[in-house]
Amino acid sequence: MTQVLRYAAFTTDPAGGNPAGVVLDARGLDDAAMQAIAADVGYSETAFITGETDGTHQVRYFSPKAEVPFCGHATVATAVALAERIGPGELVFSTAAGIVPVVVEDSAGVLRATLTSVEPYVEAVSDVSEALDILGWRADQLDPALPPYIAYGGARHLVLSASTRQRLAELDYDFDRLLEYMLQRDLTTVQLVWRESATTFHVRDPFPVGGVVEDPATGAAAAAFGAYLRELGQVQPPVTLTLLQGDDMGRPSQIQVDLRPDDTRVRVTGNAVPIDVNP
Repeated sequence: MTQVLRYAAFTTDPAGGNPAGVVLDARGLDDAAMQAIAADVGYSETAFITGETDGTHQVRYFSPKAEVPFCGHATVATAVALAERIGPGELVFSTAAGIVPVVVEDSAGVLRATLTSVEPYVEAVSDVSEALDILGWRADQLDPALPPYIAYGGARHLVLSASTRQRLAELDYDFDRLLEYMLQRDLTTVQLVWRESATTFHVRDPFPVGGVVEDPATGAAAAAFGAYLRELGQVQPPVTLTLLQGDDMGRPSQIQVDLRPDDTRVRVTGNAVPIDVNP
């Protein structure tokens, strides 16, 4: 029987953050079996280690509905699960998006993982009127300093910035329409953001392509958003950003994003803790 571990990522509280399933040994599982396990677990993603070659772990990620190329919170959860068994240190994950190095450190008895994204990119979007209509947003509710773009840090995300915290807090969208919109554009989530300060942002991520209304902590989107801010000149490396997510869902999460002047890749850091399913 396949053992499925459960972790909450980007939090030190099992009741917060984003839950992820973790299968440390999925060598005997085919695609259908992994998809079935992810659907049964029901979290936004479950990570499967399908093999190891020369110290590199092959990792695949499945939402309840489909495989995704990369998942940040499940990467953090998987790295912490491994570190609990082999000790903190450096890991290398081979994913469908590319090679993702991860470093796990012990911080006052709590394990904390930092992943380095694949090479990110940002591309302009000519018209987001359909997306706004689906979300029930108006164009004048967007922050003009942070225009819409598609950003990639292992998966593609549409970035839309609200001009007020209230606009971000009121999320009520047409699930089926947004699902179709995102599938047509190969989007993994829509990254909805509000800027509290120069380096602190509140974020929300609708995730209908994974069969989930909203993700409480999205590491892949955080990496993409870091690349977006740098591309637009909104921040200057070296800089550390704080992304606060999940508050409106009752699962508060904190994601640290680091940009360095000597590396175009983005580093995403967070804690992860086991979830006791039989308290």
